[in-house]
Amino acid sequence: MTWRLRVNPITCTGHALCAELLPEAISLDEWGYPILSPVSDELLPLARRAVTDCPTLALMIEPEP
Repeated sequence: MTWRLRVNPITCTGHALCAELLPEAISLDEWGYPILSPVSDELLPLARRAVTDCPTLALMIEPEP
């Protein structure tokens, strides 16, 4: 199964902690905001950690439709 990360652009303030915790699926744009890629089952535990550790709780994960 594939999972999709989503970010709330209003809540996100560009701390970039998510990219440090999950560099396999999250890169940063030139302003430090996340650019998200699909997440495989193998990376799901790391993705969940990135979601829960987001300082502004702007990151979410859901199954890919």
